[in-house]
Amino acid sequence: SATMQYLKAIEVTKTDNSDAVMKQMKSVEINDGLFKGRIRADGKFEHDMYLLEVKKPNESKGPNDVAKVVKVIAAKDATLPLAQSKCKYVTK
Repeated sequence: SATMQYLKAIEVTKTDNSDAVMKQMKSVEINDGLFKGRIRADGKFEHDMYLLEVKKPNESKGPNDVAKVVKVIAAKDATLPLAQSKCKYVTK
């Protein structure tokens, strides 16, 4: 997923310059089919998190049906606030 986002950013910016590519990656919402979110100024991918519970064997409907979502934790609650980031490149 990260590689695909990187390659898409290169395609849009028409360069592999890291500053230009990161600026592009941070400016768009990422939706890779599993997670939807954004790359913050400190480089973290901020997205909703899922609290899962392992299913009992009789609850499963197949070999890959092993968990159920108990709670969705919003991205803003699942990630340390940007103001508390320890990243030295983040202006607070």
